[in-house]
Amino acid sequence: MSADKAQIKQLEQKIADLEAQLKAYEAANAAPMVSPLAPKAGFPKLPSIAGVRFAAGQAGVKYKGRNDVMLVEAVAGSSVAGVFTRSATRSAPVLDCQAKLAKSLPDNKPIAILVNSGNSNAFTGARGDGSVQAICETVASQMNTDTDCVFTASTGVIGEPLPHDRIIKQVADLYADLSADAGEAAARAIMTTDTFPKGASAEIMLDGKPVHISGFAKGSGMIAPDMATMLVYIFTDAAVEQSVLQSMVSGINENSFNSITVDSDTSTSDSLMLVATGQSGASVITNADSENGKAFAAALEQVMLELSHLVVKDGEGATKFVTVKVNNATSDASARTIALAIANSPLVKTAIAGEDPNWGRVVMAIGKSGEPADRDKIAISFGDIVVAENGWVSDSYTEEAGAAYMKNEEITISTDVGMGSGNATVWTCDLTHQYITINADYRS
Repeated sequence: MSADKAQIKQLEQKIADLEAQLKAYEAANAAPMVSPLAPKAGFPKLPSIAGVRFAAGQAGVKYKGRNDVMLVEAVAGSSVAGVFTRSATRSAPVLDCQAKLAKSLPDNKPIAILVNSGNSNAFTGARGDGSVQAICETVASQMNTDTDCVFTASTGVIGEPLPHDRIIKQVADLYADLSADAGEAAARAIMTTDTFPKGASAEIMLDGKPVHISGFAKGSGMIAPDMATMLVYIFTDAAVEQSVLQSMVSGINENSFNSITVDSDTSTSDSLMLVATGQSGASVITNADSENGKAFAAALEQVMLELSHLVVKDGEGATKFVTVKVNNATSDASARTIALAIANSPLVKTAIAGEDPNWGRVVMAIGKSGEPADRDKIAISFGDIVVAENGWVSDSYTEEAGAAYMKNEEITISTDVGMGSGNATVWTCDLTHQYITINADYRS
């Protein structure tokens, strides 16, 4: 009997040891509460935009005990522009937004935007369309606007019916809570696997009047260039003609949100919308090439670039922010293809995660891109460190210097493919075990 007790005690100790080891492993591999690349100062103080109000609330679509739906109201007469995913399986909200922006909006009715997190309302067929219609009708009735002025977005799990009745029940409270200063709450409500809310703003003077641009974004995984790459909402009190606003957004998008990648996967829900209320008092911008048009576009580009970089810095499991530059390709388009081949390469990204200056993987990615490159002219640099030149490792390069550089949180990989004058820059992050952990458990 005493022998049995001893064996039981030994087994209990082994179990306790295994449980301790499991807890230690889980702790070591747990996703960080906040990305190490997050802005140290936290969410910025965004300026209020005249004519815009926000609210956030708890609908319980998927998450419990946190805000998961946000509502925006913009004054009647606002201009609205947007870019959306080109995915063949884009969601019901995306299709609805695209259809509405393809026609002229009533100029005597307020604009509304409602976004939920936790469920993407994608691959939900006619049922998904019905959910969008029900939400738009409820919001339009509550806000005394036209359903064509109500835009929705959903982000989260694909292929599950949206419990839109839960959202509809919150509309009246959301409307009652609208405030010009609730932008941060709205930004947090649309987060899914994000570890921090992302905001940016700019202020310029037009016609002697201060003009503000303020926006927020969500995005962490399923990020790859194919229009925008997540959800982005930007607001300004500038007055901009709709066609001009759309042209600006589409153009700036190409070199900001369309030039980032976390994992090469394009979401079914990607949406970027810009609303201009015209409440600043500055004259209406009717020409993008005018002095005011150029000044506004430059400020808008600053905001869109900052937000797009924040999305990459919150890439699922990311510990490194990586800039990839390609120079002297046969064309800008060719340079972009090569840059994305490098930025999306799992081998390049895991080497960066391991702080391994494995420049051979960059050579591989250039070659697999399918774009012209002169093998004997290729040059590669890590930051200011020349790694390879004229198709071979540089005489000045040392592995120690490369390894030391890879310890930085922000890394630049520059390549020259020696074929022409085409250039491109894209932004990405490293690929760590946390990416697997987050996505393996996404639906649980």
